Amino acid sequence: MTQSFYSLDPQFHQQPFDGRRRVIIERVSPEIDGGRYPAKRVSGERVTVSADIYGDGADRITALLFYRPAGAVGWCREPMRQTVNDRWEASFTAGEPGVMEYTVEAWIDHFVTWTSGLRKKIDAGQDVSLELLIGAALVDAAAGRADGKDAMRLDELAGVMKSGQTAVAVEAAESSELERLMHRYPDRTHATRYDRVLPLQVDPVVAGFSTWYELFPRSWSEEPGHHGTFRECRRMLPLISRMGFDVLYLPPVHPIGTTKRKGRNNALVAAPGDPGSCWAIGSGDGGHSALHPELGTIDDFREFVRDADTHGLAVAMDIAFQCSPDHPWVKEHPKWFKWRPDGTVQFAENPPKRYEDILPIDFETEEWQELWMELKGVFLFWIDKGVRIFRVDNPHTKGFRFWDWAISDIRREHPDTVFLAEAFTRPKIMSRLARGGFSQSYTYFTWRNSKHDLQEYLVELTTTELKEFMRPNFWPNTPDILHEELQLHGRPMFLIRLVLAATLSSNYGMYGPAYELCENVPVMEGKEEYLDSEKYEIKAWDMDRPGNIRAEITRVNHIRREQPALQQTNNITFVRIDAGEGREHDMLMGYVKRSDDDANVILTVVNLDPHAAHSGWLRFPLEAFDLPHDHRFRVEDLLSERTWEWDGEWNFVSLHPGSMPAHIFKVILQP
Repeated sequence: MTQSFYSLDPQFHQQPFDGRRRVIIERVSPEIDGGRYPAKRVSGERVTVSADIYGDGADRITALLFYRPAGAVGWCREPMRQTVNDRWEASFTAGEPGVMEYTVEAWIDHFVTWTSGLRKKIDAGQDVSLELLIGAALVDAAAGRADGKDAMRLDELAGVMKSGQTAVAVEAAESSELERLMHRYPDRTHATRYDRVLPLQVDPVVAGFSTWYELFPRSWSEEPGHHGTFRECRRMLPLISRMGFDVLYLPPVHPIGTTKRKGRNNALVAAPGDPGSCWAIGSGDGGHSALHPELGTIDDFREFVRDADTHGLAVAMDIAFQCSPDHPWVKEHPKWFKWRPDGTVQFAENPPKRYEDILPIDFETEEWQELWMELKGVFLFWIDKGVRIFRVDNPHTKGFRFWDWAISDIRREHPDTVFLAEAFTRPKIMSRLARGGFSQSYTYFTWRNSKHDLQEYLVELTTTELKEFMRPNFWPNTPDILHEELQLHGRPMFLIRLVLAATLSSNYGMYGPAYELCENVPVMEGKEEYLDSEKYEIKAWDMDRPGNIRAEITRVNHIRREQPALQQTNNITFVRIDAGEGREHDMLMGYVKRSDDDANVILTVVNLDPHAAHSGWLRFPLEAFDLPHDHRFRVEDLLSERTWEWDGEWNFVSLHPGSMPAHIFKVILQP
């Protein structure tokens, strides 16, 4: 498709009513809440825009998609093509991170309508001398809109069409040259312009494809039992990079309060030497724009970020807008917090749970403007230190309008920033946060465990409007969440959830090294929290403990990097696997992903049962690739490096959880 700059009102004001505009434009997609919020893509991703476009009668329509970086003077255009049922579409490529915008215009194309009618009359053997004069008038009008050599050439072609020499006139009328010139200078006098310009948020590539590893720097002292530093933690960077991760996420690294500090296993009273929860932010050493002094200096942090970058790791910081009772803000800005009748500040609680080491910020404060500026300043402070990715803790407990403003304002100066919403809450709230600007979103993946639940959830994420603005990030565990599936089913379940997270979603992460070591002991039965949680103590991890799955994680992550089909989420198609007698298998789940150009096709098959082998007959959708049902092709398991020749659409698969409970097949459809 061609690109060109095209004359268009830069502000694209809504048109005044004119009854001569006969084309209707409706249901433009993507369009989020009438254009109030942007759809999202990453740099280099294709953006397909579609719309219902139709007019009265049988006249032909021409439609154009206009797009540009927001604020640019000129517009680029792409011709739209009609698909089915008056649906039209066209595509463009998302540019550099920032905001783009797009809209649609269409009109009755009298020249195209005329050429179609001319050909029909010629085929019917009718006299077309009058038709040629009608067409010549259309060409004359176009010459008036053209300039230079184009205007002269249109004049010449109109003259040929009026010459009375029918054969020569028809040849000129149906020439590709005339078609091209008329397309260049259309009559848009009565064009219908869509009544709004729609925004598109273009994010950096890492927003669409990323592999996260969560690490507590304080646990990586060279002397076990001591508080680690950034300098000491640097030795972990090569290992994490070799495992195939590209985002290193750090929980809060700020000073930790002492008032009401929690002890090990969330004990209400801390013992001497207990480091406290790093989410209880703030002490006499500072608040959100300070580092815990035992971790090191700001210069140490900068060096850590730079060193991570040399290993292909982007450092992501946790932003948790809450305070310990010792945070400087409590004294400096007391109106930012709620105070109780007894003169004490309101701490966080979820009865019967009490979080006395944490104070929530009051977003209804009369000083809300000063508060917003200060909170935005926290992001800017760490951006200045080299951080571009932020995992935001519990954003759903802060004002939506704050996030709308803060993220938009930050992106104006720093369009390469990425924001992950850690919000395990109601669906509409998660959706609203994504619409309001968050680049990625935590999901319900952790609690979707059956085949039915997983497939239903992925269909919701990838086929509804959510796909336009909510990028899921799948986490099988976090420091707060050790799901019952991992507690009860051991190493095979860790492998199962690894493959599912890494291949269902283009963004996934894990809390390590708990995950690769298959840590599965809860604080008590029925709880999703770890025993001896790293949230409340400094750990000494044995990275080479027997039974670890580091090699498998590494292999899966490198497969993700090598296979473009796995670097998208919305390109998933679930396949049928029969267990016999016409029953669909409830323990074997399969799905296909394909790159945009179909050069890379991946079929993943997972045994969801961690205790027993299962087999079945899988139907590969050859028809989706315009291939006959008996086509022969090859599949290469990228995990085991074994290859099979498959004959036709139905093929046998078998998986045992005692080894690797999954296949990640590269599908070679052509010889």
